[in-house]
Amino acid sequence: MALPKVIIALFFALALARVELSACYVLTGNVKCLDCSQHYDLAGIKVLVKCSEVKKLAMATTDKHGLFKTDLPMDTPTRGSSNCETTILGGPKQLYVLKKNTVSKIFRLHETASYTVVEPLKVYTSCPLSQKDGSCVAKKTKIGSSKTVDLPIPREWGLAPTSYYIPFVPIIGIP
Repeated sequence: MALPKVIIALFFALALARVELSACYVLTGNVKCLDCSQHYDLAGIKVLVKCSEVKKLAMATTDKHGLFKTDLPMDTPTRGSSNCETTILGGPKQLYVLKKNTVSKIFRLHETASYTVVEPLKVYTSCPLSQKDGSCVAKKTKIGSSKTVDLPIPREWGLAPTSYYIPFVPIIGIP
């Protein structure tokens, strides 16, 4: 009776050992500010990477020089160029990008597992005067305050904070 248990255990051990790890493809790139001073801090800008036919997204954060590095969200590489694009989500400060420059394609570096952007992602700290016609898009990741209003109620009542039940307004239909 012990022999079938050993065979089953061996079968599961071999099945688990066959799990293959996917290769890691690295994307490096940079963000360039076109109206900033030379020593402007570009740290904290969020860059999104999306590859076609893959539901998973990758996000990278730039360093103070505007450089970013992330793993590509794809399982197998394509020859030459890939079907991946990068775009800027926003940053710690208000940024502007031109609509025509919001997306940048990436390509593979020789026969390695490294990829890079075709051209740097370009941002502005203010909308250029020549682009005040609406082709400038503001990019900012900071979201408004999510602070709730709590009405003062006596602690002796033992009720939950009012922010849990005040926003709820029941819909009562009158026929």
